[in-house]
Amino acid sequence: MFDLIVIVRVPEPADIAPVADALARMRPLCLDEDGCVSWEAYQSQDEPGRFVLVERWESRSHWEAHDSGDAIQKIYVPELLPRIEREVHPSTPVSSAQ
Repeated sequence: MFDLIVIVRVPEPADIAPVADALARMRPLCLDEDGCVSWEAYQSQDEPGRFVLVERWESRSHWEAHDSGDAIQKIYVPELLPRIEREVHPSTPVSSAQ
């Protein structure tokens, strides 16, 4: 499995609702992609301009192929990247790290 955590910050308050909408539209597209086990976007209740994406893919190669899919090319790149700052963290569950 390949797990990924993406931390997203939306600097401009006017961009928060469009970012949330775009993430909601991405979810079904991501889940339909080959190798996507799970894909969730969470919005902070305390800081609405902060989101966390939690993704699980069958392999890193599946995640890399995801880059050419509709969710990334038609939503993430044109609608999200101009509005966000992000940190991308390939991750390992603590229970598996030892």
